[in-house]
Amino acid sequence: QLVSYFLPVDGDKVLLGAHRSGLWLPPGGHVEPGEHPTDTVHRECREELRMVADLVSDTPGFLTWAETVGEGTHVDVSLWYPIRGSARLVPDFDRAEFSDMRWFSRDALPEGAEPNLPRALAKLGL
Repeated sequence: QLVSYFLPVDGDKVLLGAHRSGLWLPPGGHVEPGEHPTDTVHRECREELRMVADLVSDTPGFLTWAETVGEGTHVDVSLWYPIRGSARLVPDFDRAEFSDMRWFSRDALPEGAEPNLPRALAKLGL
């Protein structure tokens, strides 16, 4: 399945959510049939963070693939898009998707963070 992650960043800080999967993940979601991945970023940002996505670029800066865990195991191919955020505030996030949402320094990422996150941050120049 194709996924668009969007990574809210502010300087050396990144916003991650404690996802229902048990991992600290950037917000994002599956690309709907016929939907452009950047449109997914805009839609999911409104749904998950109740805010407008301010994309750094319309082009994804990183790509990963991972086998999901749990029922309905499948492979996610994920496009990573950095968006501009403000570490002074935590958005009104979707509590059905995330139990917590926090800003982390790239040098102090939480235990249980998305395994590709350090590589994504480096590749994105963050």
